[in-house]
Amino acid sequence: MKKGFYYIMMFVLTYALGSCSTKIVSTNYYNINKNKLLVIEQTYKALYKTKPFSAAFTDRALQIVSIELITDSLTYIYEIGVDEPRLLDTLAKYGYQAKPIYYLIKNMQSISCAWINNFDYYVNDHQRRLVLISIKPKLIRYLLSPPKYYILAYFDRAQSFDEKGRLLDGKKVTRLRQLNGQTYRKITDRICFTIAEKYR
Repeated sequence: MKKGFYYIMMFVLTYALGSCSTKIVSTNYYNINKNKLLVIEQTYKALYKTKPFSAAFTDRALQIVSIELITDSLTYIYEIGVDEPRLLDTLAKYGYQAKPIYYLIKNMQSISCAWINNFDYYVNDHQRRLVLISIKPKLIRYLLSPPKYYILAYFDRAQSFDEKGRLLDGKKVTRLRQLNGQTYRKITDRICFTIAEKYR
């Protein structure tokens, strides 16, 4: 009985420490990298307007990138090594700005940014768009704790939050807004974050 209680307490303590550590690392990560993150967000938005795409690293070493190329009729997905010549060739083949996208990917790689994409949401039946950036910070994995991803949401305009800093559906409502089933918390008026087990 005592042995069982000991294992339960160890599990609870381990989970709590892992969660707390992740939040601390996440906050530090944003403060250290916020300027480069802003460049990544702004660059991606500008490139997306010319031709939509998303990018995600599919390996732990962040050497293989999955590029989703969205055309008028079809969506193409390619997994290519970041430094393989065919990455630029593939982007150029489909009419993308190859070098700017390559430099965007290298910037993502430099700060462990695992994924970037646009996300559509609605306010009073009006479609709006935000940028999601997912990061897997380097931190100690505690026993039995799942990996955590730090996901940033960049809105085009200021958002509303409750007294706990949670993202709301609007200025005059108390209903929480969820993105992909996740509750987000305030960093600035237009940037918020969540911590999730999946990076997208």
